Amino acid sequence: MAAPRPGPLAGIRVLDLSRVLAGPWAAQMLGDLGADVIKIERPGIGDDSRMFGPPFFKDREGRDTTRSAMFQSANRNKRAITLNIARPEGQALLKRLAATADVLIENYKVGTLARYGLGYDDLKAVNPKLIYCSITGYGQTGPYRDRGGYDPIVQAASGMMSVTGYPDGDAGGGGPMKAGPSIVDMTAGNYAVVAIQAALYDRDLKGGDGRYIDIALLDIGVALAGQFGLHYLASGQIPGRIGTQANGGAPGGGFQCADGYIMIAPGSQQLYEAFCQALERPELATDPRFTTNSLRLQHRPELMRLLHQTIGSLPVAEVHRRMVEAGIPSSPVNNMAEVLDDPQVRERQMAGEVTHPATGAIPIIGNPIAASGGLVAGYGPTPELGEHNDEILRVELGLTEAELAELKSAKIV
Repeated sequence: MAAPRPGPLAGIRVLDLSRVLAGPWAAQMLGDLGADVIKIERPGIGDDSRMFGPPFFKDREGRDTTRSAMFQSANRNKRAITLNIARPEGQALLKRLAATADVLIENYKVGTLARYGLGYDDLKAVNPKLIYCSITGYGQTGPYRDRGGYDPIVQAASGMMSVTGYPDGDAGGGGPMKAGPSIVDMTAGNYAVVAIQAALYDRDLKGGDGRYIDIALLDIGVALAGQFGLHYLASGQIPGRIGTQANGGAPGGGFQCADGYIMIAPGSQQLYEAFCQALERPELATDPRFTTNSLRLQHRPELMRLLHQTIGSLPVAEVHRRMVEAGIPSSPVNNMAEVLDDPQVRERQMAGEVTHPATGAIPIIGNPIAASGGLVAGYGPTPELGEHNDEILRVELGLTEAELAELKSAKIV
């Protein structure tokens, strides 16, 4: 994949004080779009996610690096320095960096950075144009503001898990289930990027100042479960779990075939009739119980039972072939090896690699933004811990070799 080049956010400097996933994901997105992202980590330790393994990527000698798969997923296109912000010397350096920055992203517990003299009001005094984005579990206000929050906890708290999984008593096993990917964290990062870019637009094109952005994982989870919340508000009925079945129509959902699983979405009356023809079950299109979507929803258990009798006897590839030929959206339930070998995924260049001097080629999953003119500026590797200390502190902030050596000796950097 192409190395970084100037992108639409070239000239924007971002200080990334965040760890693990939501904040780093947001900062990586800004870096993909061309921003100069400086990742600031604890000396000797770094971002917790560096050690979220195995697996770890290997160096040229086959030894584990400090690049776990999770760290690699959210930290490309960044420069990295170490800074002990619990010490006055580290706080002073961060303020100097903030004076040169456009954006700061952090995900410390509420009030932590303010205790260090690094809260929004503190840094606004240094740089009134600074856009300061905090990402926390529950936000800066409310009775839960002091609690830590993590993706799976918020999936439970937001109601997402209550509508995910199979119903109690289902033959496949009931009970609430979280989504496999850290969907709340990554969506929080995406919302943070939208808010940051809106704030940059307001500041730079409308003459505004910087501003404070408060992103809460719980708010994100509630927003993601939005249609289910509105289902309850509209009907007074608490939505339940329906496994892989479609939320708004029948018979869309997951089916077990003779050798695996497939998802099928005949999402209109026309597609439902074509679906019945493709399965050589035309009588299901004219059965009085199933002639409209409303009737199919009322009689979904009977319809699904009849469909499983047919689909369960066929291989996945045969069912998928019939669906594609009939123009019905469908997909086998792919594992990750199948996904990354898929010709569509390869054509869209969603998997690639970058090169780092210490580790050689490292695989990456690409940014999904595709646009004319190349909004994504290309890809650079994830940085080593403190890799750019000298470049940023000595060259850009003007520290002398002696000052830098003293900071290293005192474990400030």
